[in-house]
Amino acid sequence: MACDQAGWGFERVGVPERVLLANVRWLSRYRHPRCLNSPFADRLREVFAAPCPLMAGADAAGDRLATLPALFHLLWLQELTAEEMTVELFGPSTIVRLASGCFR
Repeated sequence: MACDQAGWGFERVGVPERVLLANVRWLSRYRHPRCLNSPFADRLREVFAAPCPLMAGADAAGDRLATLPALFHLLWLQELTAEEMTVELFGPSTIVRLASGCFR
């Protein structure tokens, strides 16, 4: 209705994969900037410069209670990327790496 009122058209072109949608919903909980603890974020960028499992990288960056929110926020910002996001839910063995073009 809003599109019609603005004189625009709207067409839905497919439906997101269920697993991808679940992963994006999970990440959306960490989209607020308060989740980004800068010292941990910098360390996470270093750790994930080479691909490694999510939990191993979180532990390598510091205390996981502090690093996981920052890790998920960086995934939300697409500074980090996870392999197989459309195939499996995030888990300890999900491979995470620094996104291409991210050189902070």
